[in-house]
Amino acid sequence: MGKANDVDYADLHDPNAEYTMRELSAETMGVTAKRGGGRDVEITDIQTTMVDGNFPWTLVRIYTDAGIVGTGEAYWGAGVPELIERMKPFVVGENPLDIDRLYEHLIQKMSGEGSVEGVTVTAIAGIEVALHDLAGKILEVPAYQLLGGKYRDEMRVYCDCHTEEEADADACAEEARRVVDELGYDALKFDLDVPSGLEKDRANRHLRPGEIRHKAEIVEKVTEEVKDEADVAFDCHWTFSGSSGKRLADAIEEYDVWWLEDPVPPENLEVQEEVTKSTTTPITVGENRYRVTEERRLIENQAVDMIAPDMPKVGGMRETRKVADVANQYYIPVAMHNVSSPIATMASAHVGASVPNSLAVEYHSYELGWWEDLVEETVIEDGYIEIPEEPGLGLTLDLDAVEEHVVEGDTVFDEA
Repeated sequence: MGKANDVDYADLHDPNAEYTMRELSAETMGVTAKRGGGRDVEITDIQTTMVDGNFPWTLVRIYTDAGIVGTGEAYWGAGVPELIERMKPFVVGENPLDIDRLYEHLIQKMSGEGSVEGVTVTAIAGIEVALHDLAGKILEVPAYQLLGGKYRDEMRVYCDCHTEEEADADACAEEARRVVDELGYDALKFDLDVPSGLEKDRANRHLRPGEIRHKAEIVEKVTEEVKDEADVAFDCHWTFSGSSGKRLADAIEEYDVWWLEDPVPPENLEVQEEVTKSTTTPITVGENRYRVTEERRLIENQAVDMIAPDMPKVGGMRETRKVADVANQYYIPVAMHNVSSPIATMASAHVGASVPNSLAVEYHSYELGWWEDLVEETVIEDGYIEIPEEPGLGLTLDLDAVEEHVVEGDTVFDEA
């Protein structure tokens, strides 16, 4: 029988964090000048709450001595709240307006605990998103303004679609029609890594000819159903071998595919590049890469036709903006992967509004009836997100709804 976890993660010993030549705290850097206009603000606390949605979303709240709070969200996953608790001493007492310095400060401090990639980056991203909400409220500007302004007033949303018979091509076509007609979306995505009934071995990543035909039939039926009414992407969830990925991409070239997503596993860049360059079917990758340093390799090798960073996973709002800037040098559009609550979804929309090469932001929760109940505002309407002009992210968290759906064993963070 397991014991109760009473570990104080903020007090864990890490010599890499306690001694680093690249110490970026305000004290070490000598950032002590007084700031006018109510900008002398200090962080006093960071708290997290996990919400049991279709993913276990980790919401992050930063508190200040000015009574202003910022709310963010990290990519879902075990260990994120503990990592955020671990980082609390590195930001308490700091000015939340120094977003870039604090981000680099946390990357450096957590370098011994994996801030190159993975869940540590995700945890830092949750803090970074909350800092953007907080800084926007302090300065009384929307978050997109902190990223350089906007190119568009609203962000297009693509709906990740599912059906109880998701391996049936006709059922997928029927759901596509329903989502377009009843829910108002003009951008959709369906899964192709679904059982065909023809599999012989689920471990070897190989697609048999019949499996290729089965997946091509789904693509054909869905795209023919909606035609020019909606763009349709198809997701493989990094499932297939290089040769199977190429054969699948080749088999669907004749259809109006918006993109084919993650046909092969993410680790081997050379295989990914080969698949992308073998076909005229647009290939999209990016949700399993971290920070601009990793996304950059996909872009510079032109191993993608579209890049798909997941904002609260890749490193946060500014890091996603950096990815988009690199992609723009190669004329590559950005289609943001997103499986978040309304908080990170809106944060992704702010990023999308601020970059020229933004295509759309994913919405992965249309089957979850209470998704939008988490905030007081309307987030998605007729397949688009209107970018708020209110300070920060422009959302008000409904703590009653959060408490209703909190992960068992967790508690709701303090009110503002």
